[in-house]
Amino acid sequence: MTHSSRPLAVFDLDGTLADTAHRQHFLERRPRDWNAFFGAAPQDPPLPEGVRMVLESARDCEVAYLTGRPERCRRDTLAWLAAQDLPEGRIWMRRDNDRRPARHTKLEILRRLAAQGREIRMLVDDDELVCVAASRPGSGSCAPAGRPRRRRSGTRRSARAVPDAFPPGPTCSRPGGHAVSSRRKPTLRPTW
Repeated sequence: MTHSSRPLAVFDLDGTLADTAHRQHFLERRPRDWNAFFGAAPQDPPLPEGVRMVLESARDCEVAYLTGRPERCRRDTLAWLAAQDLPEGRIWMRRDNDRRPARHTKLEILRRLAAQGREIRMLVDDDELVCVAASRPGSGSCAPAGRPRRRRSGTRRSARAVPDAFPPGPTCSRPGGHAVSSRRKPTLRPTW
């Protein structure tokens, strides 16, 4: 299987792989200090559950990263991923001047990948709104987690989704309980 023919496992960074708790205070003030928030990202500790999911998915999938971080953070982001020994992979970041909600910017990229014929096996994001948007019928990017599928043998898998349960769209999941704000409540369990 060539590198480009492997299905994608797409991971968010902030709140999924990187613990942003130490920098949340920059967003609690008015006006929000986004420059300081992103400037403190290199000091983020890794979130063990998200890291485990990346490493497990790398066995069968090409790992890619889809983040709401602006493009100006690319160098710091690459250094952070390398320091955590996470798999190399393509990183999609929002344009520096793009202020749209993550559910719009991320879904746009996922749709573009699907239109290019890429199989997106899974999407892991801590933002419930991103997972919900990607799971909607017609989104073209994600299938809901938890629905069993018939195996070739005729038996059913358990209701707990597995990474390859929904080709060509991925299973949306959120790492267990890393809430970033009150609107990001853990609702979906990891899918494997």
